[in-house]
Amino acid sequence: MVARRKAAPGPAPRPERGIPGKMARSYDAAASTRLREPWLTRFASADTEIFGSARTLRDRSRYLVRNNPYAAKAVASLVSNIIGEGIVPRPVTGNKAKDKRIRGAFERWSFRCDAGGQLDFYGFQTLLCREMIEGGEGLIRKRLRKKTGSGDVPLELQLLEADFLDPMRNGMLTPGTIAIQGVEVDLKTRKRAAYWLYPQHPGNLWINTGEPTVSVPVPADEVLHVYELQRTQTRGVPWGTPAIENLQLLADYELAEITRKRTEACIAGFVVDAEDAEDESIAPQVVAPDGSVYEKFEPGMIARLRGGKDIKFNAPNAVGGYGEYKVSQLQTIAAGYRVPYELVSNDLSKVNFSSMRGGLVEFRRLLRTIQWHILIQLALQPIWEWWCEIAFLAGVIDEPVIPVQWAPPKFEWVDPMADAQAAQLAMRTGIRSYQDVVSETGRNPDDVLDEINDWNTKCDDLGIVLDSDPRVTNVAGLQQPDREISPGDEPELSRPNRAALVRLERRQRGAPAARAPGRQRASGKLRRQGQHGRDRLEHRGERPPLLVVGR
Repeated sequence: MVARRKAAPGPAPRPERGIPGKMARSYDAAASTRLREPWLTRFASADTEIFGSARTLRDRSRYLVRNNPYAAKAVASLVSNIIGEGIVPRPVTGNKAKDKRIRGAFERWSFRCDAGGQLDFYGFQTLLCREMIEGGEGLIRKRLRKKTGSGDVPLELQLLEADFLDPMRNGMLTPGTIAIQGVEVDLKTRKRAAYWLYPQHPGNLWINTGEPTVSVPVPADEVLHVYELQRTQTRGVPWGTPAIENLQLLADYELAEITRKRTEACIAGFVVDAEDAEDESIAPQVVAPDGSVYEKFEPGMIARLRGGKDIKFNAPNAVGGYGEYKVSQLQTIAAGYRVPYELVSNDLSKVNFSSMRGGLVEFRRLLRTIQWHILIQLALQPIWEWWCEIAFLAGVIDEPVIPVQWAPPKFEWVDPMADAQAAQLAMRTGIRSYQDVVSETGRNPDDVLDEINDWNTKCDDLGIVLDSDPRVTNVAGLQQPDREISPGDEPELSRPNRAALVRLERRQRGAPAARAPGRQRASGKLRRQGQHGRDRLEHRGERPPLLVVGR
């Protein structure tokens, strides 16, 4: 009889496609294990999550900014870096004179744009940004007022805190509209139709204005709602929400640390009275020299301890690790606010030039995103459109729609010389334009060119040659070489350059050149200063005044 050999065990059968099982692919982060059992999450929309927490988050965020120095520093750093001196509008109609008139009219209005009469347009930006970061959102209401003059634009801006928006206004309002935490939405277009606002702040319980605290609808085209969209939510949350718990825990830890340090400082001596050592009827007590009983210890105190025979000192134990824990917590808090640790803590002891610059590059990329995607998109551009429309109706400008460019503030670097050299190299290689480099500094390129032209004109009229004038000297400080201009190829000259050309032509014809009294030739100054060695022309005549042509 032949025994059969058992077949070797083969691989385990694979589960069929479409059939879930233990062998199917999955995410470990979503698996339910013993270690992740306490991890409770909630399946809800963004509006549902915000509805029950928004007011508490705002109250706690404002409390921490009022009382916690690190929260206050984080908010101040964000506001100062995002807004700075202000995000400036520049009209770009293509007509230089027209742009200047529009810019002047806007600047006159910007000084009194605040409905409260306290801020200009750029201070208004600062307060709006602060409210958006600290409270999660801000509201701007358009207010029309009576015109007071021919050049007046009757528009004012009123900034409202998030508390003015009624969070309890929810549900169907009409067959075609629905309210979500005070925001009325058209169900057909999914666009905002109105905002349900309180006539006064609902927290003003001790101020009776006589107005009912009932929200009323305000058309959406009269209100701007500014907040950061993290999901498709209708309202915003404070930016420091991820760091609120850590801030409070750090404050509690510091209070406990201070209490422990005070206890450690209470080194006391106890004198044991030998006379009472054998008297069992005396209860244990710590008494002062005058017989009173001590109820608490103080640093350096010496007390009498009844019932002993010697003197003893308490020895509190010192515990370390405070500095390491605080640095770790501050790093977590800074990450919650999306601000570099060094800006929150003011601790620059462990940074160098490269690490500081690397951290700021990422931080400033975030700031650019906030400037362009939130503030300019949701607030500044609509305000500009409001202003253009009302200024046109008031007869201040000629068109109701004016194209505009926005110039955020300049970011200062640690090494401005290296940045200037990099910008110069980028312009010379054609990577960047002059307008782009100037705009990055927060200034208008046309204004800069006008200032350069005015200054060059003044220097030419006075016969002054500066080493910084590229028309005369190069980067090395040497005089620019003469250029021979063929007939018909003369560039467009400015007024002082035309005057220099007329003087040159008169000298070549032998006519005396008219000069202002006391004015000296620029070439003579350069010869006396020893900045160049050529003082004669090829025809051995005296060098004429410097002829400056356009760039």
